[in-house]
Amino acid sequence: MEETYDAIVLGTGLKECIISGMLSVSGKRVLHVDRNKYYGAESASITPLEELFNKFKMPTDNLEQYGKGRDWNVDLIPKFLMANGQLVKLLIHTGVTKYLEFKVVDGSYVYKGDKISKVPADEKEALSSNLMGLFEKRRFRSFLMFVQNFDFNDRSTWKEIDPTSTPSQKLYEKFGLDRETGEFTGHALALYRDDEYLNKPCGDLITRVKLYSESLARYGKSPYLYPLYGLGELPQAFARLSAIYGGTYMLDKPVDEILMDENGKAIGIRCGEEKAYCSQIYCDPSYVPDKVERVGQVIRCICLMNHPIPNTKDSLSTQIIIPQKQLKRKSDIYISLVSHTHQVAAKGWFIAMVSTIVETANPENELIPALELLGPIKQKFFSVSDVHRPTDDGSKSQIFISQSFDPTSHFEETCVDVLEIYKRGTGEDFDFSKIVGDVNQDE
Repeated sequence: MEETYDAIVLGTGLKECIISGMLSVSGKRVLHVDRNKYYGAESASITPLEELFNKFKMPTDNLEQYGKGRDWNVDLIPKFLMANGQLVKLLIHTGVTKYLEFKVVDGSYVYKGDKISKVPADEKEALSSNLMGLFEKRRFRSFLMFVQNFDFNDRSTWKEIDPTSTPSQKLYEKFGLDRETGEFTGHALALYRDDEYLNKPCGDLITRVKLYSESLARYGKSPYLYPLYGLGELPQAFARLSAIYGGTYMLDKPVDEILMDENGKAIGIRCGEEKAYCSQIYCDPSYVPDKVERVGQVIRCICLMNHPIPNTKDSLSTQIIIPQKQLKRKSDIYISLVSHTHQVAAKGWFIAMVSTIVETANPENELIPALELLGPIKQKFFSVSDVHRPTDDGSKSQIFISQSFDPTSHFEETCVDVLEIYKRGTGEDFDFSKIVGDVNQDE
């Protein structure tokens, strides 16, 4: 093991595997080490089902009711991919799509006034939506058409809206949208986690709604995709990519020490008596507790059910967002549903995940309004995870640390973190310009 690499990556969480793949494709010699015996770290998919019950210390004496245990692949942190989003672009750019197959998520819903409604994202859906009255529908349709036609390089499309200075709230007001329409636009289309964006320039809001609409236009039913056999396939696919380009993998290898020089710069790692040397280290927060801070907690509840979520037209997969103000909270609550059609559950079974930022001393109670939307639940698995972010940008230490996964049911903020880490480590933006093709098409 006493070799020298351009970079050592610690942990096989999705973010670390993506970074490993990106570095390997760009010609870096990479060593990838994980203390676990499996890929994925906290973003793993658990199989068989007995392993999930064991992980949460639940009795396993009635598992036969759930069908074959090997038919289950349960994500610990499930998320959907935006069809035109950055993770899909990364998958296509790096050629990882050849190892994966995706299905379009059936629907996207938003919670309003004690019930859930389909999220309208085009003019036709806007006019049939039960989220708005007749006149509000027309105003919202005008807003969507403005956003879809907006060109940052063509001022004639701006219509007195300056994306660099006009606050998002003022954009809503220009089209006469009421508070509740702004709420589902900001949280269910633009996917903001709070309302701070309302006072910021509207360029980012326009970009996010455009992304939602473009992603929806790509496959039709919803803007979201999900991989067959679960999200655990994603880190494995990027690991395979890295290996093809010369990356070296070592699982079940605890790291005892990160080696530093006299100037506080990382120069390698020690695993027992073995050492490996490098110029840079990329890792998740668990490998460098002295270089991260806790900024909150996320509660998640995995639910096993034998039926789809009520009031979703029997969708076999769906996302539901509960905007914060609907429950007088500071944070949105996210629900995702996948099923046997994605090869993650036995026939006739469904997996729902509910997640949010912890705001009280009794996190499980915070999820009750969301759990009540699901109908009867056969088994629940609760977990509370600390959210860490790095206190060190890596410029001096050359240790580049990812943030913990957020509670959202999509990958957009995950990709922002990965791309920022890549830029800090390499000094350049990742180049998406060569990307062409479709997510279900081999490159």
